[in-house]
Amino acid sequence: MIEEEPDGEQQRRMILMLAGFTITGMPLIAMIIDAFADSFSMSERLVSGIPWYGQLGSGLILGFVFGAVAQFISERRFMQKVNVKYSRMISDLQLNTSEIVFISLCAGVGEEVLFRGALQPLLGVIITAVVFVAIHGYLNPKDWRISVYGVYMTGVIIGLGYATEYLGIWTAVVAHTVIDLYLLRRMKFDQATSPSSESD
Repeated sequence: MIEEEPDGEQQRRMILMLAGFTITGMPLIAMIIDAFADSFSMSERLVSGIPWYGQLGSGLILGFVFGAVAQFISERRFMQKVNVKYSRMISDLQLNTSEIVFISLCAGVGEEVLFRGALQPLLGVIITAVVFVAIHGYLNPKDWRISVYGVYMTGVIIGLGYATEYLGIWTAVVAHTVIDLYLLRRMKFDQATSPSSESD
């Protein structure tokens, strides 16, 4: 008799596979869009902007600031149910540090190349940001709490959109990666140290 994998392990494998698709499939989609678009050049967007060290530094700063504010919002009393829900989801996945880094890096590179690199020149900064946040499920008319967080994240993504235009796309890539890394590690730590995780 073959033992089935626990649900958490199956979800973990699925998340890692999805991360792999994000860093491979999304840039491929961006290349296809670029092949048919005449209004911009992906290759130019990938190399334009301030020097790489400036993009790295600005991305790190933006990522930590945006991530810290996101954490502050998620820890407000009215967000407690949402915070517990997502923290438990992360805890159930049993991700180790290298997997969290991998997922964050895949999302930062793959999503930014597609959305900021290929879609933003066609849709504009604001529309691209709204679409991006809506796809992630943070603009939910049936859940005002998560929508409050979604409005903030829309502002963050608009900020990354303009950072792409004025500083370079790698600023957004680094910032996105740092935000995800910051929040994933924070949720994992919060759930691991939460008294409710031991009593439930």
